[in-house]
Amino acid sequence: MLRPSLFPGEENDLNKFHLELRGVSKEYAGFVAVESVDLKVARGEFLVLLGPSGSGKTTILSMMGGFTVPTTGHMYIDGHDVTETTPAHRPTATVFQDYALFPHMSVLQNVSFGLTMRKVSKPLRYQRAETALETMGLSGLGDREIHQLSGGQRQRVALARAIAVEPEVLLLDEPLGALDQKIRRQMQVELVRLQKTLGVTFVHVTHDQEEAMSIADNIALINKGRIEDYGPPDRIYLRPATLFAATFMGDSNIFSGEVVGNQADWVEIKTQTGNLRIAGSQEIGTSVHIMLRPEQIKVGSSESSDTFSMGVVRIVDVTFQGTHRLCRALGGADETVEFLLRLPPEHAVSPSDCLSIYALMSDVVLLTR
Repeated sequence: MLRPSLFPGEENDLNKFHLELRGVSKEYAGFVAVESVDLKVARGEFLVLLGPSGSGKTTILSMMGGFTVPTTGHMYIDGHDVTETTPAHRPTATVFQDYALFPHMSVLQNVSFGLTMRKVSKPLRYQRAETALETMGLSGLGDREIHQLSGGQRQRVALARAIAVEPEVLLLDEPLGALDQKIRRQMQVELVRLQKTLGVTFVHVTHDQEEAMSIADNIALINKGRIEDYGPPDRIYLRPATLFAATFMGDSNIFSGEVVGNQADWVEIKTQTGNLRIAGSQEIGTSVHIMLRPEQIKVGSSESSDTFSMGVVRIVDVTFQGTHRLCRALGGADETVEFLLRLPPEHAVSPSDCLSIYALMSDVVLLTR
């Protein structure tokens, strides 16, 4: 049974969120896998837990599902404390990375398995299983054996089994990891469609940045057991909060610098490519980093007050990637500063070409940690 909140007087705040973690940590024999995580997930939100292998994201998902009990902290669903509630008694369902389908059962039996464990009558559970299969585009495949299905079909069966029990929160542990790129992209679209159709809260674990940005309402970027950054995909990509977030979320140009002047809400930063003034309030002498995405560096001359010149760079190599040309270049006074540029496909460029480059001051991200 769900236990009442352990924080009297805070029920109204808890009810604002469908799923909440408060100070959740997990230790294994002295190793801290998850450290003091606070997280609030709105009803009907598609949250992605993103991070490198070993970052703690799967452990967080496991605690959400009740398969792992936190060492410290509390977890709530609909304002009820479920910290020690078993998986069978939580309003959640989990789709595992390996799908965990039963090879000796038919597709329909697999999908109805959770309903069987909940002692739903046979006619009703088969009806709900058929509805789930129809939702996942698998109508007419109920009698198939699991070994007769493709990887994409098996993934849909695992999803059908999860939604058949009508969970309030659906937890997905890298469910697309075993699929090839084309099917993976198709399933990303289907996952978003399914989530919006059902209106169910989804929490999805992945290490794939592009996948996270394609499907998430919000991303929680996990690093060393803690939330490094949190927010909508566009904000985390364009305005990352930390150096780790800037480097993990796709290609980036990171330049070290030092604050050499400040005035009101502006700071002047000395970098290897020259000085620039951007919004900030750091003290003089502070070491910082600035970030620009490859597509934010433009070719040409800086001619307006809202841009700044980054000098001339020499192209080292060019990779054609369909939608753009990814160029590596060297610049700075002694050509020791490396640049990544993402140029339009129609922009013909070759190694050894020299280009003048500039950027918008508003695109620069100041990183202090």
